[in-house]
Order: sequence, then structure tokens, then C-alpha cells
Amino acid sequence: MKHSFLERGRITPTSLVVAPFVKHPIVLFIGYVFFLAAFGVELCAKQSNSSSLKNRIVIVISLDGFPAYALDDPQIPLPTLRRLATEGAKAVAMVPVNPTVTWPNHTAMVTGVNAAKHSVLYNGLAIRSAGAPVRVEPWLDKTELVKVPTVYDLAHKAGLTTAEVDWVAIQNAKTITWSFAERPKPDGSIERQMISEGLIAKEDVIGFAKAPITWRDDIWLKAGLYILRKHQPNLMLFHLLNTDSVQHRYGARSLASNTALAYADSRVQVILDTLKENGLLERSTILIVSDHGFKTVKRTISANALLRQKELLREENGKITCDAYVVPEGGTAMVYITNEARKGELTNKLKEMFANLEGISRVIAPTEFAQFGYPDPKDNARMADMVLAAKDGYSFSGGTQGEVVKDVDGTGSHGFLNTEPEMNAIFVAWGRGIRKGTQLGTIRNVDVAPTIAALLGIEMTGIDGKTLTKMLIQ
Repeated sequence: MKHSFLERGRITPTSLVVAPFVKHPIVLFIGYVFFLAAFGVELCAKQSNSSSLKNRIVIVISLDGFPAYALDDPQIPLPTLRRLATEGAKAVAMVPVNPTVTWPNHTAMVTGVNAAKHSVLYNGLAIRSAGAPVRVEPWLDKTELVKVPTVYDLAHKAGLTTAEVDWVAIQNAKTITWSFAERPKPDGSIERQMISEGLIAKEDVIGFAKAPITWRDDIWLKAGLYILRKHQPNLMLFHLLNTDSVQHRYGARSLASNTALAYADSRVQVILDTLKENGLLERSTILIVSDHGFKTVKRTISANALLRQKELLREENGKITCDAYVVPEGGTAMVYITNEARKGELTNKLKEMFANLEGISRVIAPTEFAQFGYPDPKDNARMADMVLAAKDGYSFSGGTQGEVVKDVDGTGSHGFLNTEPEMNAIFVAWGRGIRKGTQLGTIRNVDVAPTIAALLGIEMTGIDGKTLTKMLIQ
């Protein structure tokens, strides 16, 4: 207890020494001079700290659908990622949030919270109408989709510059300084700059959405490199999609999919080379992440076709009306009751009907949603009334007629419950502020946002994730 006053700041060690002399005029004058000097130093330190923050560059590279298991597979050539993991930090696995699809997990990585809190449940927004199918609308502003602050919001507020290339749930975000969107526009600022410098053609941007995914990835890469060279943002969010598309088409662990993963590795090296050529490498921290893993499936479940057989979904003159509707998300599916008048009756009927359907491992009721990170539908109208989980080898599709369960030719899928190890994503960190050779074990993707914040010298509060301090050089 003898040090309690010192610890509380009421008495400092210096005051104990000078207290007997402070009333002397000369001592007072000298003390005043030292006070001003110290105060001036403090102001300079704060300004210097602010300047150093604006010198930092954090680049988040998301390789869509890159599974954690692939990084440890010696049969897949990944020289860049493995070198960065050795020279920097690596997680054994990064656990995604439910549902394990692209937009909810990219949003988790920039908000530090799960879908129950940030409210992004699909690759877009679920729009419900009585007696009609639930549709998912992707092209909405970020403020309509994301219900909590993001790390780029906080960075912008701190006076730092931000950029995004093909990030998601980020359309028209006012806190993004430079953007080259998933669907770029000819009149966009970065698009116009790149067109004027001959890096892309206006026709490329106009026909962008219809181009093959490998071509689009190449344009996104050009845009990302251009923004880094030209504008040097403090925070860059960069996303490539080819890895996801190829695995969907050819299945996980296939030759085509492994080739796509290896090619993505080479794209990371191109980014590093550009940073080095432009004198930015020493200032930069690179985080390589993915949103989810992948599994190969052999059979698909068309839950809406079953609803049609049971006359809970009807189609006349091309228009569908329904008492219930199912939105597939790969390894899980969201069941909405669209006829409120029959909700009590239909809840029990649907639960029994789906529990006995081939390929379904469990039917998750609202009382269980919290443990899986889903919001309560009573609090969030975007959320379904129940969730279906597929068995190994099965996934859900959106068909409304024909066979309910049918064979497919080894396609790939994600969206399974995040308790399945094959859904785990990658996490590698390298560069400024990263401790060499750090092994992180298993982390959660909600840990990414506060770690980005720490690297930028800002702080996120009230979130689920934790800063990965073990890998940071203090």
C-alpha cells in the first residue's frame, strides 16, 4: 500500500524530490522553461506519430476459396505463400463465420464480428415478399448491407487513405478513397485514370461483367497495382475470384483447382514485385487471407423442388407463388416461411419434411441460431426461419422442378457449417511489423479486422475478434 499514491498519479517520484524547493522564484522559472520544453516535445511526438501512421501501408489480399489444407499440400507449388509464411506469420487454419460464403466472410474480416451482428447473410441482401420467392439483391450500397463500423471506416476517420479492388459489400462506401469495383464503371475515377494512361480500354470496362473470370482477375490485378503505384493507400483491400470459380466448376483438390491456386500464388508475387520496384516494400504489411475453404460434392438437393411436390410452391404462367421458399448457400440452405398465416403449422411440417430428406444432416431451428452465429429472425428480418445443413458429399441447389436429389459430376462447394475443417481458410502475414517465424495455430477470421487496425495504429472496440498480438513487433 505504500506505493498506492504513486501508482494513482497523485504523487510522482519527481515531485518527492523537488517539492521542498518549488517555492523559490528561480526554481519556478526553470521549472516553467522545462515544462514548456517537455510540452513542446510531446506535441512533436504526437505529430511525428501522426506522420508515421500515414507512412504505413497494409495490403489485404483475399484469394477467394483458398482452403487451409491446400497451403500444406506439397503437391501444390506455392513458393511465394510458403516463403512469406516462413519469413512472417502463418495460421494453421482460419475459421470462417457462418454462412461460409464470400460476402459474409469478407465482411467479418473488416468488421471483427459475425453475421449475427454485421447482418450480411448472402452475397447480397435477402428481400422478402409475402407469398413470393426470396431474392438476393447484390448491388446495394454498403450502408444498406453492413450494419456495423468497418476497419476502413475507422481508418478513414483517422485521416488515413483507403482503397478497394473487387472487395464485396462495399459499393459506394464513402470511406473508401479509391475504388475499382467488382463491376467497374467507365466514369469511375480509377477507371478513367487507367483508360487515359492506356492501361485498359473503355470497352474493357463496359463489357467487364461478361468476360471470363481469369480475364477479370487480370484487370483487377492491374487496377490494384495501379492504385498502389499511383496513390499508395494506407489500407488496400484486394480480392481475386478465379480460385473460387475453378473449384466450383472442377471440384476441390482437382488438377484444375490446384493449378488455379498455384496461379494465385504467382499473382501475390507480382504484387510484391510492384511494391519493391516502387520503393514501397519496406513500408508495407501484407496479409494473405481467404474467405472459406472448399469441398467436392457428388449430389445436389433441390429443396424448392420438394416444396413444389408438396404443393407449397406453385408456378403459373412463369410466376412463382409459395408458402415457403429455400435459398441455397452451398452446404447449407435458408428456409423462409412466406405465408405468415400458416407459420405455426408450416414450421413443424417443414422441419419433419426436411429432416427425412436424403442428404440433410440436420435442421437448425431459431433456438440454435446463436450458437452458429446467425441472427434471430425476430430481431433481423433478413434471417430465415430455419437452416438446413447438408451431409458430406451433398450440397443445395436452387432448382424448383425435376428430381429433388440428383448426381452431379464432382463439382466444388462451400457454405457448409464452419465446424467442418474443410471450410477453414488461409492466413499469412508478412512485412513491416510482423514477427518472423510466428506460428499462430488456429485463429478466427474476426481477428483480422482488429489486427489490421493495430497495424495502422488505430483501435477497434466492441467487437468479437482479438488482435493477433503474438505476431506483431511492438
